[in-house]
Formats: sequence, structure tokens, C-alpha cells
Amino acid sequence: MKHITHLAIGFLGLALLAGCQSYGPQFDPHQNSQPGEKPAAAGINPGRPPKMTTLDEEAFTTVDSTNMVRPEWLKPPSDLFRLGPSDVIEIELLGDPLSRTTTTVGPDGKIYFNLLPGMFAWGLTLGETKQLLEKEMTKYVRVQPEVVITLKAVGSRRLWILGNVQTPGVYSLATPTTVLEAIALAGGTSTIPGTSEETVDLQNSFVMRGGQMLKVNFQRLLRWGDLSQNIYLQPDDFVFLRSSVARTVYVMGAVAMPNAIPYSEPTSLVGAIATVGGTIPYAYLTHVAVLRGSLTNPRIAIVDYGRVFRGQARDVRLEPGDIVYVPFAPYRKLGIFGDQILNQFVSTVAVNEGRNAVIKGAAPVGTSVSFTPAAR
Repeated sequence: MKHITHLAIGFLGLALLAGCQSYGPQFDPHQNSQPGEKPAAAGINPGRPPKMTTLDEEAFTTVDSTNMVRPEWLKPPSDLFRLGPSDVIEIELLGDPLSRTTTTVGPDGKIYFNLLPGMFAWGLTLGETKQLLEKEMTKYVRVQPEVVITLKAVGSRRLWILGNVQTPGVYSLATPTTVLEAIALAGGTSTIPGTSEETVDLQNSFVMRGGQMLKVNFQRLLRWGDLSQNIYLQPDDFVFLRSSVARTVYVMGAVAMPNAIPYSEPTSLVGAIATVGGTIPYAYLTHVAVLRGSLTNPRIAIVDYGRVFRGQARDVRLEPGDIVYVPFAPYRKLGIFGDQILNQFVSTVAVNEGRNAVIKGAAPVGTSVSFTPAAR
């Protein structure tokens, strides 16, 4: 009897446990995703297009940048040309045409002439190189020699001119050159075949120097003739004239694969970030920036992307040319934040365009020059 009682109690307990089980909605580990988790398609119903909102003018703030055109950039450089690797010079002993020799500054910075051992000429002016050669030659001849040096080609000082120009490529920078002169050197801006209509987006073209975007306003320079924007270029400057035909959105920052993606109507913020692989761990999703407008006078809107992909706020409709930036940390000052985004943007474009130019076999062009120093 006691055994039967225990058995009955056991069956009763099992029944109670079965009655307490629930088959309702289960716990979704992604429902409360933290910033930094990949928002591949959060909040999107495959059978229904996501609800989107358009960022109005009140959502944007004009970025006040401190990186403006400086007065000294409008003056030609006063420093003399200094030799570097790949520069080609012609050396001749005065009165001895048979001594004429063409030599190239090697990767080690040395030049070779006559019986002289390799001499380090990297960083020397033509006048200083002349004096060095004459001094070394006195060790082998009785009469004080006089050396004539002619700069034949420049390979150490180059300028990148890419994008929508007639002849994009890498050009030598042997003499002081302005932005207008550089564009003319590349054949001018490209046009639609059979028409005079240009294919350049002047508002989003730029000059990059040392990884920083220089706020040269191409619209004012090429359309209005404003020479206050016609700065002198320096070695390794990157001039890029952006196409007005391509419709793209740039997604950068703390994402898996920063890239430019083709724009199709409609393109949303969630969709654009998902296309580049989503965000990476520790991305700061509450301060995702959308830059819109010209590069010299951009407007910026800050979106709480964490709420968007959790479905707590509507997705944002993007426009062609928008720059989406997912930060790694919260910003302190909007102007500095905007400059950081623009500098990363131009650096990314420069790297991609430069790589494409190399792949396409764009060899250096316009490097042949001839210059004889006055000092002899």
C-alpha cells in the first residue's frame, strides 16, 4: 500500500511538470544585441520591405572644418630641386664631349661617373652635386675640372592625377605646378563622347596630401575661375576628379569590408552596412554618421543605428554619394569627427584608385624634362 502511494505521488509530479511546460515564443539571443554585433538583417521581414524614413534637413549639421586653404599654398615653392631615387641626370666635363654620361640616381641614393666610386647624391641640389663631383675629381686629375650637370628626367617627385581626366596617370613634378596646370597636364576633364558635357562631379573631387584632404573647391576653381583655390601641388599629392555618372554609397569605419557599393533605389542604412559584411565587434553603433553634400562643405547626421537594427527605430533611406561611417568610439567634437571621416574617405579612395591604376598598367607619364642649372 505504501509502495502504491509513492508511485501515485510520482505520477502526479510528472503530470504537474508536463503541465508547466510552455511552447510559446522562445528566447532570441539576438533580440537585445549589443553594439558591435553583426546586424546582417535585423528588423527585416523577408516577405515585407522594411519601413524607412528620410533624413530631412533638420537632421543634418554643417561641419565647420579647420582644414581650409592656407595662403602659403598659393605661393610657388621657393626651395630648390633636390635629387632622389629614379632621377636621371647628364654629367659632362666641360670641354670634353666624350665624357658625357647619363646616369640615374639609384635606390641607394648614389650616382656613378667616370672613375669615381658611387657618391651619395640623394637630397642634394644640382649645384651641390656639381661641387661634390668636382671635389672628388681633383683626387684623380691634376687640373681643377669643371662639371656640367643637366637634369634629364624626374622620377623621385611624382604627382597622381586620377579619375575623370583625359589621361589619368602618374606625372613628374619637376617644376612648380598648380592644380589647374596639373589638370591641363592630364588633358583636362573628360567629357561624354560627341558632346561637350563633362562627366566630373566637382563638388566631390578632392586633393589629398599626406593622408589629409585639402579643402580645394573645384566648383569655384573650374566653374567660377576662383584662383584662390588654385594651390601649388607638392610631391606625392593625389588629385582625384570624381565621376558624376557613378551612383555609389561609401560605407567605412568599423565594418567588416569597407567599400563603395552601387546605389539602387531604395538603399537603406541597414542594407548598406549588411552589404559590406556588417559591423565588427566594439563598433559604436549609437553614433553612426551619414555625410551628405560637397566634400568642401559637408553636412552630417548622427543616427542611433543600434535602435534601427533592433527594430526600435525606422531604417534610414540613403542617397547616391552618401558616406556612411561606423565609428570605433564616440566623438567629442562634430567638426573634428567630420574631418576624420573625410580624411579616411579620401585615403580609401586614393588607395583603391591607385591600386586600380597599377593593375591597369598606368605607367608614369610626363616625366621627361630638360633643365640645365645656371651655376656652372
